[in-house]
Amino acid sequence: METSDDAAVYQLDGGLAIVQTVDYITPVVDDPYSCGLIAAANSLSDIYAMGARPLFALNIVGFPVGSLPLNVLEEILRGGADKVREAGASIIGGHSIDDPEPKYGLVVTGVIDPARIFRNSTARTGDDLILTKPIGLGIITTGIKREKVSQATIDAAVRLMATLNRGASEAMVEVEAHACTDVTGFGLLGHLHEMTRGAKVGARVSLSKVPIIPDAWRLVRDGICPGGTQRNHDALREAVVWDPGISREAQLILCDAQTSGGLLIAVPKERSAALIQRLQDHQTPAASVIGEIIEDPAGRIRLEP
Repeated sequence: METSDDAAVYQLDGGLAIVQTVDYITPVVDDPYSCGLIAAANSLSDIYAMGARPLFALNIVGFPVGSLPLNVLEEILRGGADKVREAGASIIGGHSIDDPEPKYGLVVTGVIDPARIFRNSTARTGDDLILTKPIGLGIITTGIKREKVSQATIDAAVRLMATLNRGASEAMVEVEAHACTDVTGFGLLGHLHEMTRGAKVGARVSLSKVPIIPDAWRLVRDGICPGGTQRNHDALREAVVWDPGISREAQLILCDAQTSGGLLIAVPKERSAALIQRLQDHQTPAASVIGEIIEDPAGRIRLEP
């Protein structure tokens, strides 16, 4: 709890621990089946951020029984089941309530060797920072709600959010990275700050190296930005040192609240190229080095153009 890590770990014996997390979301796209895929991938992400393997999940459902047809719920659950199956796990139960707004997610249980837990608080000075998915999803999904996004961008965003972090997790385990977290509601810089604060180190990030969904630039310049992104930006006022050349639009994108974003991995510099190669082998082509861990006990993040 002290370092806001991604999941709970409970040791059973010397070589086995269980990992558990819970997450659920409101719909971010209109298609119910896609909603299920995205929500399940989002819920599984915390397990992968710890370097663990999911075993089973429980559905959490809120659904307006009186105002939406039940086939919508069926499609959401079908999407969730398909994504959990892709992860090599099973849905073995769950619970639902009548709710004015649809909500869906999972309680996920996994397993891990307690000697190989990946935490968000163990980055070391000199580590490279690698991000495995582009950012801007919060701005894109807000644009979808306002009907300002093309179908091609919607399809690309769905594919991105529905992509499991399984391959990225397996790659970081293989190269023995130092630390990891997934990028979700607090945005890239919010979750990076959890890493730096927990490890009592700083970070330097180059805007030009951060993968960003192209349409996010157009939308944020038109004033389309979720409230959570604005709150993230405000909350990081004392934690981030912005280069004067970084625009407010860029600052908002770097703080953008993501749904089912990628993993942010701290890896020794000498293993960085090997991790990038393994990420590509695991079909994570957008992965890139975005910065490095530096000395700073206050945990500040320095942003460069």
